[in-house]
Amino acid sequence: MDSYLEAFLNAFSSNVNWTWRSILFDVPWYTNYFWGLILISLFIWGLEILFPWRKQQAVFRKDFWLDGFYIFFNFFIFTIAISGFYKLLEVLFNDLGITARSLSIVDIRLWPNWTQLILFFVLLDFFQWFTHVLLHKYNFLWQFHKIHHSVKEMGFAAHFRYHWMENIFYKPLKTLGVMLLGGFEPQQAFIVHFVAIAIGHLNHANVKVSWGPLKYLFNNPVMHLYHHSYVLPKGKYGVNFGISLSLWDYLFKTNYIPEDSGTIPLGFKGDEEIPKDFLHQLGYGFRKTKSSD
Repeated sequence: MDSYLEAFLNAFSSNVNWTWRSILFDVPWYTNYFWGLILISLFIWGLEILFPWRKQQAVFRKDFWLDGFYIFFNFFIFTIAISGFYKLLEVLFNDLGITARSLSIVDIRLWPNWTQLILFFVLLDFFQWFTHVLLHKYNFLWQFHKIHHSVKEMGFAAHFRYHWMENIFYKPLKTLGVMLLGGFEPQQAFIVHFVAIAIGHLNHANVKVSWGPLKYLFNNPVMHLYHHSYVLPKGKYGVNFGISLSLWDYLFKTNYIPEDSGTIPLGFKGDEEIPKDFLHQLGYGFRKTKSSD
């Protein structure tokens, strides 16, 4: 029992320490997610200001500050809070003889760096796409995902407006993806993480980018806006589930872009019941609501 407690406390304190050192620029610049996230956010926000897609939308759009807080809460505060629990699971699995190598289907450690990064990026993105589909398909999961879809005006910071329970759903499947690669993250994995953050911010931004022919590979603001559409195609529980890559939507026929004016209403039927403040949104999804049926 003492070893489990020690593992929990060490993981928690290590994450707190690393975040604090990041704030003080006391970590390698390429692993400084604190300031990296801020720089990416300011850059994408700058694009929104200079090249707005929906010109009537204010620079400080509806819920701008709420979504801005979500960036730091979900990326740092909550991640630190649950880091000890994930370490406990790792120690428990190791004690049961279940290791990252147990599920490995390929060992990429001897591959060239660029192939490691590509496979790492593609595999993790697929697991996130699959998780995202589940969040829409099953009502229990959808109750939590509603927080993200309660956005009524899109902007870069909406990327991180999501219920803390989504971390619980995404993390295990992303970890499974890493385990399939032998439990190994490429040395330059930070590139993948920063690229994913930038693409996610851009997909939610008030800018019009569709990438031309590359739209069949990479997700984009035009495609993702329709993921947030109030009105969905008949019989669909969602469309355009892509995170960084649009590839999966085209492969599995979940793509949908009827036009690109950017003027469609956002949200979902019953979104008026979503609490407007952060504290009440934290507890949303745990009790039956009028639109849960």
